[in-house]
Amino acid sequence: MSATNWQARILREFTPGASPVTLVADPDGLLQDERILASLRGRGFLLLRLEDPIAFRYAYEAQWRRGRWEGLVVLVPGSSAALDSLPYDVLAKARRVAFGLGELFPNLHQAIVAALEPADLEALYEAQALHTTTALGESASKDFVLRHVFGIVPELVRTSAELLAVLLRRHYAGRRVPPVLDSRFIRAIANRFDDWPLQRIVPEREAFFGFLQESWPMFLDQAAGGAPEIRDGVDPAPPRLPFDHEDVRVYVDNLFAEGFLRPVTHPRASTLNRSWVRVGVRWSGGQEAAARLARLLAIASEALPAEDAGHEDWFRFAIVWAKAAALAHEPDGKRSVQQQRHLGALRTRMDATFARWVEARYAGLASLPPNPPAMLHHIPRFLAQQVASDGTAKVALIVVDGLALDQWAVIRQALARQHPGWQFREGATFAWVPTITSVSRQAVFAGAPPFYFPNSINDTNKEAVLWRRFWEDRGVAGAVYARALGDAPFDDVVRLLESPTVCAAGLVVDKVDRIMHGMTLGAAGMHNQVRQWASEGHFATLLGLLFKRGFRVYLTADHGNIEAVGCGRPDEGAMADVRGERVRVYPDESLRRGVAERFPDARQWPAEGLPEGYLPLLAPGRKAFVRQGERTVAHGGACLEELIVPFVEVLP
Repeated sequence: MSATNWQARILREFTPGASPVTLVADPDGLLQDERILASLRGRGFLLLRLEDPIAFRYAYEAQWRRGRWEGLVVLVPGSSAALDSLPYDVLAKARRVAFGLGELFPNLHQAIVAALEPADLEALYEAQALHTTTALGESASKDFVLRHVFGIVPELVRTSAELLAVLLRRHYAGRRVPPVLDSRFIRAIANRFDDWPLQRIVPEREAFFGFLQESWPMFLDQAAGGAPEIRDGVDPAPPRLPFDHEDVRVYVDNLFAEGFLRPVTHPRASTLNRSWVRVGVRWSGGQEAAARLARLLAIASEALPAEDAGHEDWFRFAIVWAKAAALAHEPDGKRSVQQQRHLGALRTRMDATFARWVEARYAGLASLPPNPPAMLHHIPRFLAQQVASDGTAKVALIVVDGLALDQWAVIRQALARQHPGWQFREGATFAWVPTITSVSRQAVFAGAPPFYFPNSINDTNKEAVLWRRFWEDRGVAGAVYARALGDAPFDDVVRLLESPTVCAAGLVVDKVDRIMHGMTLGAAGMHNQVRQWASEGHFATLLGLLFKRGFRVYLTADHGNIEAVGCGRPDEGAMADVRGERVRVYPDESLRRGVAERFPDARQWPAEGLPEGYLPLLAPGRKAFVRQGERTVAHGGACLEELIVPFVEVLP
């Protein structure tokens, strides 16, 4: 992913060796672009973000102790005047630069441009150069951005097929469109689609797929009766949607394979199963699951990101991969030999590509904005924005210790059966490496990288203090915390939530982690036990308690897990501070290097974001530091299933 023109204009200001410290006024968050961060790191720069003055001073002095005086970039999310608030000793040795959207997009209305995400600016910058010669007003800027960034031209959306195609392109890819542009689009087409719930299905992904799900059985009724095929320019009478239009049908297989839509039973299934609509019809004999797995593997193969992809491309891939893994481990699933080989070959490609991507790009993720959260420590700031924007909002964060994305897919199925009306806004986020509870889970509740809690890095006893402190620093006193949850009754949780002043609940469900650490039957056994626990309804009961008390409920995990094979135990005595199956942590570089010499394929993980004297050694590939050849389910490393974890809002 090379720097585009607007990024190149910014990167010209950063020449290695030009100044020990560079102060950047960045009110529009331009330096939070993932590619710029990667380019700065590649040139040897280290970014420090000024948010809290005390935390900044701590981080700044720590870099000095590490000898990082050269190449520091201090990012201030404000105007040039905000740079004057920095300490004198920082100002004395620094050069100043400032960036703003007004310089990059002089012909477009700034409020409209500011509503976009950094990833959208590339297309906008190129379009501005090609298609604007004079300044555009607010309405013209909205239309310009809709057309050239999102490919939406309202006046060309005349039929149901055209509208469905626009919404499918957007929602299938998970594109986020600013509300101000959604409103513009809805107003422009409302008179042509007055019987459509546009206010819900245009901005809300889950509402749109729910709308399709409701319409699918009606379409099957007509398909079974030999209804005429939809043609271009012909708008069908409601409630039928043109699933068979060529611009819509191209999405249908993937929608059912990935679970956005669910197959339904139909009295004329035998007839429908002879046509293309069979992907959305329930049929027996295990063939449905086998066909869906084949399609998921094909989608995953096509979606495997390149080494220069953005982190959200890896999120999308990881979710598809997780669905395939969950389906492959279902008790009645029957994988063919060909599918087993396909899974193994794709896993090998994935591991190699992801390892290179992590080496080049992972360290920059910590500096990305928190909305949406790219890493676990962003989540509390994301939740705080929800509370700040709505003074009556109450948020609950459930951290399911050790829950991998494929195991979330198992739990989601159980929840959907128990509560068909619940919806799930599914996403993902990155855990911290090493992917162990004392590092990654503390980062969630602290709302900060592990660097900021060195004194508790080896245990989790300070999580409640860190969680409450995060909210108190933002003027919110009603934060509560509970852990060791998993099985009903939840009397302690009920007591915690009794007070009407509680508006932020942090809850740890440890059941999955306990299952994992007692697992001897590999990934398949892990799935079976998680499925059984979820089917017992304890987790659904906990969610129901929170819904009943008016909480917005979010779910994540501190790390995932993988099935690994032993490569031998390091003979290190008491030298390691952490002796996990997938990671060892050492207080001294020479100690780590000595063990690494005996395990040449192990990864000496860099210390960025971690406290001083905390030096991880990751087991190689999908291996574990256990007896040679022994199989285990473990965590601590940087494989995709350990590192990318669910981040889901559950809606009642």
